Amino acid sequence: MRNGGFNGAKFNGHGVAAIYRFEMARSTRTLWQSLVTTALYFVVFGAAIGGRMAAMDGISFGAFIVPGLTLLSVFMQSIFNASFGIYFPKFTGTIYELLSAPISSLEVVLAYVGAAVTKSMVLALVTLATATIFVDVRVEHPAMMLLFLLLITIAFCLLGFVIGIWAQNFEQLQIIPMMIVTPLTFLGGAFYSTSALAEPWRTVTLFNPVVYLISGFRWTFFGKADVPVWSSVIVMVAIIALCLTGIAWVFKTGYRLKQ
Repeated sequence: MRNGGFNGAKFNGHGVAAIYRFEMARSTRTLWQSLVTTALYFVVFGAAIGGRMAAMDGISFGAFIVPGLTLLSVFMQSIFNASFGIYFPKFTGTIYELLSAPISSLEVVLAYVGAAVTKSMVLALVTLATATIFVDVRVEHPAMMLLFLLLITIAFCLLGFVIGIWAQNFEQLQIIPMMIVTPLTFLGGAFYSTSALAEPWRTVTLFNPVVYLISGFRWTFFGKADVPVWSSVIVMVAIIALCLTGIAWVFKTGYRLKQ
């Protein structure tokens, strides 16, 4: 493709900003829908059921599930926001105008993924603020919490961007997040500590990459993790690297961008 990268051209800030503003204009409705769903989770699992559940690793059940529920929301919204953002121009046929515009592929990714990351970060922070209404939440490593949250959000927004390019209809946009990511999240320790699992299931669950993301993010809250924190960082970086590699290949070959 012509716009395989910057190609030495000056950064097109106006083009990036235009796409970014257009994508951010759809954020309010998505934010409120996600907050209502998340609030219901906290009401049911945190306030209603939490008092009847045993503590996890010395942490009250209501507080223990906050990181997992936050990431569950972040996973879904990051994928949906980024995938719909790039799929919509394909669906309407305006993708040809985008590809012929004086904007590089890197700038396209920066605009779409940047908007998706912004929306997901705002959602995550508001979700955490909402959680404090229902449970007592503490964050032992706030700077690391924000860093983990940012890296995880970037990873899943990039994944969503890849899905948006791959999908040929609206049904395919939902296959991976609903049929793969959601089950992996529920089986990845969102509501329990994987250390409580008996063998061989504890070993089996270590093949689930979401375990590492949730464990690392939970460590930033309570200082306790099911797997080494460094392994969580490696998984995050690996997801980002794989998605960037896939996106670079897509723009180089034009795979499904012009279909």
